Amino acid sequence: MYAILETGGKQYKVEEGDIIEVEHIDEKNISKENNVSFSEVLLINDKELYLGQPYVKDARIEAKILEGFKAPKIIVFKKKSKKGYKRTRGHRQILHRLKIEKIEIKKVTKTAKVDTISKDKKTEAVKVEQQKSVSPPKKTVSPRSSKTASAKPKRTTKNEKEKK
Repeated sequence: MYAILETGGKQYKVEEGDIIEVEHIDEKNISKENNVSFSEVLLINDKELYLGQPYVKDARIEAKILEGFKAPKIIVFKKKSKKGYKRTRGHRQILHRLKIEKIEIKKVTKTAKVDTISKDKKTEAVKVEQQKSVSPPKKTVSPRSSKTASAKPKRTTKNEKEKK
């Protein structure tokens, strides 16, 4: 069984027992026992596929915080050539290391199957295809752009005149 959860603007594929590193989690979301519960579950695959729109209803992932730490320093260097402009900045992201303890669905509710399409969507798709198949009206060609006898005669050069 695996699940895809969303936290910190990123998505993580997790299984029970996995250890992952995520961005800093607010103190208000952490319980006294250093446990975190995620309800932003996008997908669960457990014998059947549960796909959220955008999240799976009544799904929850329980995790334990192992430690909080900082990522390695990233150096940001800016320079503009021929202007004497140089700036060096550094940044260390605060992260948490988590251990996934439980992936659970409270109810047995499938929100959507991957390969099913509702009847409304099918009829909308047919209507869109019919609208695309209708050809646009033909454009009329103006007399100036057409190449007929009324077009200007070709200019001749001195060399061509001498040859005649």
